[in-house]
Amino acid sequence: MYDILIVGAGPAGLTAAIYALRNNKKVAIFEGNVPGGQVVTTAFVENYPGYEKIAGPDLAYAMFDQAMKLGVELIGSYVKEIKKEKDSFLVKTFDEEEFSGKIVIIATGTKQKRLEIPSEGKFVNKGISWCAICDGSLYKGKEVAVVGGGNSALEETIYLANLASRVYLIHRRNEFRAEKHIVDAVKKLSNVEFVLDSVIEEFRGTNFLESVVVRNLKTEEVKVLPVSACFEYIGQVPATDFLKDLNILDNSGYVVVDSNYETKIQGLYACGDVIVKQVRQIVTATNDGAIAALNAIKKISE
Repeated sequence: MYDILIVGAGPAGLTAAIYALRNNKKVAIFEGNVPGGQVVTTAFVENYPGYEKIAGPDLAYAMFDQAMKLGVELIGSYVKEIKKEKDSFLVKTFDEEEFSGKIVIIATGTKQKRLEIPSEGKFVNKGISWCAICDGSLYKGKEVAVVGGGNSALEETIYLANLASRVYLIHRRNEFRAEKHIVDAVKKLSNVEFVLDSVIEEFRGTNFLESVVVRNLKTEEVKVLPVSACFEYIGQVPATDFLKDLNILDNSGYVVVDSNYETKIQGLYACGDVIVKQVRQIVTATNDGAIAALNAIKKISE
């Protein structure tokens, strides 16, 4: 029997673990992927207090290392189901393991949206990626594409421009949602070509991605861009498929919590990007994790 079981080892989950462990609680954290969440896939972070600029994986590892040194138990598996059993919870993994805990904190965050083009599935991990820092080095000296108009898309464009011979930045509008200083930095890069007011219609290739077919939404002009990779950054969706039967999600799939970060199910908390909220940043995720853990600790004491 654990005091607290945490599902997801991103900034929110790791912060919750750190606070719980420092309060002498027995804690396990579930993570089927690399610990660190979306931070691991971010080339550089420039808005986290204490670091003027830090590589995303380095920040993620620092958080993870701190939790590990405090004694958190890492369960390297995705969670399949959460069940309430009287005064405790049963957490089942896809590896068919079962764990019991007094409190569960959901911190699974979000996952990248896909373009949902029929030809997309054929080239997943064969040219199509959602992580430039993971896969960018595979395309050194080659032409690649980035899709999106937010901070992530433009930050990863900057990262890829240092590796690829040319980066096509494809965006369905002619203005970006990204912060102005990031947009200005991209505009200064000589090997970045803007493909605006445009969408990808098709991915082409034999065994691996070889080109993308792009259509201009204003002129209807269609052209083929020869690229070896396409990195998609068009937004996120909550990673809550395993929670659908608990009746704690809103219409968009985010977890509904109260001011204590507790769901309508007593003892079941949620924090970070996975909850209903307006701002999703690393710093707000760590804030959520701390508050959720402290309220969970208080409930255990009561």
